Amino acid sequence: MTTLKIAATGADGIGPEVIEAGLEVLDALAIRDGGFDLNVTRFDWGSDYYRTHGVMMPEDGLAQLKPFDAIYFGAVGAPDVPDHITLWGLRLPICQGFDQYANVRPTRILPGIEAPLRGKGPGDLDWVIVRENSEGEYAGHGGRAHRGLPEEVATETAIFTRVGVTRAMRYAFALARSRPRKMLTVVTKSNAQRHGMVMWDEIAAEVAGEFPDVTWDKMLVDAMTVRMTLQPESLDTIVATNLHADILSDLAGALAGSLGVAPTANIDPERRFQSMFEPIHGSAFDITGKGIANPVASFWTACQMLEHLGHPDAATRLMKAIEAACAAGVTTLDVGGSASTREVTDAVINAIRGSNS
Repeated sequence: MTTLKIAATGADGIGPEVIEAGLEVLDALAIRDGGFDLNVTRFDWGSDYYRTHGVMMPEDGLAQLKPFDAIYFGAVGAPDVPDHITLWGLRLPICQGFDQYANVRPTRILPGIEAPLRGKGPGDLDWVIVRENSEGEYAGHGGRAHRGLPEEVATETAIFTRVGVTRAMRYAFALARSRPRKMLTVVTKSNAQRHGMVMWDEIAAEVAGEFPDVTWDKMLVDAMTVRMTLQPESLDTIVATNLHADILSDLAGALAGSLGVAPTANIDPERRFQSMFEPIHGSAFDITGKGIANPVASFWTACQMLEHLGHPDAATRLMKAIEAACAAGVTTLDVGGSASTREVTDAVINAIRGSNS
């Protein structure tokens, strides 16, 4: 039996609620599956930690995470702490410090969830968005001068490197190759951004030559929003820059019914460092503590974590349990149901226990 060492931090808002629900589901799965057990260490990092210590995590936070197999992460953000402090103080240092350059966001319409797309249901929308996760528009380069004066200036420099773009493209093409349709759409904005995005396009064409069995096309990011909304069945695997994929994946989650069902994995494909798995819905302070947060995204990202750690059968069992609970109508308010976080968690656990496959 394999012991999976998991570092868990719920961080802010509903993060602790959905991560604890996810750990319960993983415990039930470990007992049912029999192929692994869990060794979980919880870290109290986040905005509460910041209020006490002036930082979102300790200076040696990355060193503390290195002994683990994976990181199970909730959300960052608090009404009384500036967003750039929460994001750059915890999530981004982990992503960049561990070179988790492939952010992978699957999207499907789950059974029992009515998506806002007219006439579309399960099977009509089945995407995986690959977000370049280490540079681009979120590289963190730039600055401000002459603060408070009329001539104040702020710069935000997007950085695209040949190494960074090439490895993201190779990951996306390989992922597309592994899926039944073998299709990839490369998102760009090279008509207006004539340096970094033109290089992005050129590298996409170069890498495509390594994957002759993958059909690929290219879309401007603004036109992509239209295609996602009106022709969802025309898409399969998608690759985009840090900013563009961040925006498009939120649209994808909404088109599938709710950000509450949208998972993500921050992957180091070379496995030099730990990868991190999180729901993308954010801290949602408006519903924190009410017991109505949707835990499905945290369950789905746990599936991604199990796949990454070499337990695909357990991941499949968990995904089937999620689908069974949703199909039975045990869903939270954000997707049209009335169930609590507790009720959804119990429904998934019961589906795991009753699974025969």
